[in-house]
Amino acid sequence: MTILLADPVVRTVRVLDNGDPLVPLDHAPGVLVREGLARRLDVARALLPSGVDLRVVEGHRTVAGQSAIIERYTAELAELHPAADAVELSRLSSRFVAPLAVAPHVAGAAVDLTLVTTSGAELWMGTAIDATPEESDGACFFGAPVDDEARHNRTVLADALGSAGLINYPTEWWHWSYGDRYWALLTGADHAVYGPVEVPAWARS
Repeated sequence: MTILLADPVVRTVRVLDNGDPLVPLDHAPGVLVREGLARRLDVARALLPSGVDLRVVEGHRTVAGQSAIIERYTAELAELHPAADAVELSRLSSRFVAPLAVAPHVAGAAVDLTLVTTSGAELWMGTAIDATPEESDGACFFGAPVDDEARHNRTVLADALGSAGLINYPTEWWHWSYGDRYWALLTGADHAVYGPVEVPAWARS
């Protein structure tokens, strides 16, 4: 059974931040992640088959950015599920966007990414990045039944990222993280090594 980020067990995971700074990814202009995650992404890239690379579309997200996504998606869910209470809406929302208190992106611990050819063409993964469960009829879940091409490409992605120490959020094939509370829970680590972090002054526009 999939543990969602809204599950109270995720909040019980301790955070002992190791102080890794946010750093820019040299292969993804404008994307910041924690230094330890950046190193692991380099490892994953080296593990990919020849002619295939990662395209990282998002890393660190501000509190304001995360809050805006939560509010927008929760409003959509409220229209689709008028009988749902706040707890149920939070659970449904967390399939697509993490509650602020445990959000891996806010900690600089997560990336949204896909596979591309060396010429930059995206490989078919079964859905677009950020396709909601409603838009994709559940095909955004990593283990959803998808065609053979998408399943192969998802497996290639998972093999490289998993071998580099990242974990996937099962409701989003594109979302992978390292060091956050969800990562610690799934890997059995004693604690998370990354908590919420602010963008450094040098990176602010």
